[in-house]
Formats: sequence, C-alpha cells, structure tokens
Amino acid sequence: MMNKILKIIDEEVRPYLADHNGDIEVLEFKNGILTVKLLGVCSGCMSSQFTVEEIVEAPLMAQIPEIKKVILAEYISEETMQFARNILNKTKH
Repeated sequence: MMNKILKIIDEEVRPYLADHNGDIEVLEFKNGILTVKLLGVCSGCMSSQFTVEEIVEAPLMAQIPEIKKVILAEYISEETMQFARNILNKTKH
C-alpha cells in the first residue's frame, strides 16, 4: 500500500509542490488515514490545508479507495517559529 501511495505522490504531487519550492513527507498510514507533513516553502504557507485537500488528498483518494482522509501533521517550520520569537521579543521591550 505504501509503495502505491509513494508512487502517486512522486508522480503527481511532488512535481506540483516542487514548482512552489516545497515538498512532502509521508508520516503514517493507519486506519485509512494518511498523515503527511509539507516541507520547504509549503510548510509555512497559509493555504497548506487547501494544498493537502486538493493537491494531495484528491488524487490519492481517487486512485486508492482505502484512503479515507489525508491529514496535515501539525508542524510549524523553524523559520516561522523564529519569526514569532522575534515579534514576541520586540513586544517585551
């Protein structure tokens, strides 16, 4: 099953994400739920949930009926965390 998932991701999802300086990592497939993490620029993108639903979930569910849902792992990039730290440090002074 995982090989089929990765093949679809490699052929259909990664090229799209690469055009946007991003990538994807499959974390787990359990009970019909595929958990993924977006990488690169896509990890901090405000439309990451839309990307998962339209770019990742749609082709996977169309080709693999065992997939019931694709969820985005809660992940904040280090760049986003540092940006938030900088803002918080400025407000303390």
